[in-house]
Amino acid sequence: MNVLVIDIGGTHVKVLATGHDVSREFDSGTALTPKRLVSGVRNLVADWRYDVVSIGYPGPVLRNRPVSEPWNLGKGWGGFNFEAAFKRPVKVLNDAAMQALGSYKRGKMLFLGLGTGLGSALIVDGIVEPMELGHLPYKKATFEDYVGARGLQKYGKKQWRRYVADVVARLIAAIEPDDVVLGGGNVKKLKELPAGCRAGDNANAFVGGFRLWQKAAAEKNSAPARRRSKQRTASQSKLGKAAKASI
Repeated sequence: MNVLVIDIGGTHVKVLATGHDVSREFDSGTALTPKRLVSGVRNLVADWRYDVVSIGYPGPVLRNRPVSEPWNLGKGWGGFNFEAAFKRPVKVLNDAAMQALGSYKRGKMLFLGLGTGLGSALIVDGIVEPMELGHLPYKKATFEDYVGARGLQKYGKKQWRRYVADVVARLIAAIEPDDVVLGGGNVKKLKELPAGCRAGDNANAFVGGFRLWQKAAAEKNSAPARRRSKQRTASQSKLGKAAKASI
């Protein structure tokens, strides 16, 4: 199964497919609508073969579709049907959650993406839970206003680094994770990582996109085995009841 992974960012849309080592990209921004995204991706990968699609979307996702409009892109994302547009099976996941899935190693992992905003996701024993921690109140605004791109521009790199350290420490104290990954494009602007953290990589978004379909295939393959196990259990139960009735 060939997978096409699409990572939608505030400045670029990046794509990679099974069997390819080098990603391709084009500009995003406030003029990018979902229809333009689909058209741009299809033109960009016209020479690639793919059977299914993974999309990392910069916002909340419900039932495989975006539920709100991102402030840094165009309009029309809420409820958009990507499967109909690509004419292939599609899995849509919050972009931070997709990068988190690609970064995951063990236990309870907290992912924080330092990019245009503050992306966040929690993975517990392989189960991904997208979060919107960046919108929680902090000082006179929200976490995102201080550690996202706006905060970096407003307060300067030195003060921004202090805010990042403080925000990360607060979230670690509240969530108590086993592992913390700081990803996003701005993680490279940190002089040193906060205690207990490791650096992620934007390329892990592609790894997460591929893993989405690996998990789906594994679940699909294990379903018949679970049904057979249930059938055996039911048959054994009936035999046991019959044996008791005959005594």
